[in-house]
Amino acid sequence: MYYFTDWGFLLLLAIIPFVILWYQKKGNKSEATFRYSSVKSILEITGGRQKWKYNSLLALKLIGIALLIIALARPQKGNTIKEFTTEGIDIMLVLDISSSMRAVDFRPNRLEAAKTVARSFIEGRRNDRIGLIVFAAESFLQCPLTIDYDVLKQLLDQVDIIEEKYDGTAIGMAIANAVNRLRDSKAKSRVMVFLSDGRNNAGELDPGTAADMAGAFDIKIYTIGAGKRGQAPYPVKYPGGQVQYRMIDVEIDEDVLTRIAETTVGKYFRATDEKSLSTIYKEISKMEKTEVKVKEYVNYNDLYHLFLIPGLLLIMVGWGLGLTVWRKNP
Repeated sequence: MYYFTDWGFLLLLAIIPFVILWYQKKGNKSEATFRYSSVKSILEITGGRQKWKYNSLLALKLIGIALLIIALARPQKGNTIKEFTTEGIDIMLVLDISSSMRAVDFRPNRLEAAKTVARSFIEGRRNDRIGLIVFAAESFLQCPLTIDYDVLKQLLDQVDIIEEKYDGTAIGMAIANAVNRLRDSKAKSRVMVFLSDGRNNAGELDPGTAADMAGAFDIKIYTIGAGKRGQAPYPVKYPGGQVQYRMIDVEIDEDVLTRIAETTVGKYFRATDEKSLSTIYKEISKMEKTEVKVKEYVNYNDLYHLFLIPGLLLIMVGWGLGLTVWRKNP
């Protein structure tokens, strides 16, 4: 952007048209008329260029004066520099991968629906470190806190239902594992998004104790219970490769998940299908916004010399020509 520091001087430019009119009137008054049978001899003396010379000298001087006036107004160019400061959030996604996540009340099943929604959640974040823990009877770190979202999404895609020997739901141990990853974080806010479809039936740590640990480190937990109410179809594979579906009871310990959220000043959500699950993640993303501070600086560069030097040169050339080459005959 361009600015004039002393723009009031630009008002002097309005004088130039009056100067031109004054010179024109002065020239007309000083002219005299004579009768000649032929003007050939006069043209030979003057060369027919005296008026052109006069107007050229006047134009040089007036343009030079206009440039000097602009220089007096101190034109400047402003370069805007913006400094962005982000206060990111550290987020640990904790995902249940027990065998019950095969239920197809979500499409194509609970686990794949949860992975799809988690991927969209990751893609919607900026400047936040995000990690991933998966759990069943034991919990595993799938990805540490990172801002490399491409790597995180690749590791998320690799998540699958746990082997039968590790099956179960250890809610307390999964929370403790996530707390261990977040407790030393220097982020402005530390958040856990915990999704499960069952009851705590494994692990050595009680979910309430694990929630107290999270609260002690100011880690907020958003808990999500995934599963429709009542019963849900569950695939059973028989020898020979046949798959049949039988109805199983949906057993989500909503009281425990609610207490975990309340203990850490978070919130509990119930997702009964993939659409409601997507809505929950979007709501969490809105509640946990990354703060971006912007400081704006403007550097000014003076441009007056671009007008001052040409203006002085034009005036000097005009006066020089008037006193030498184009000097009027006495």
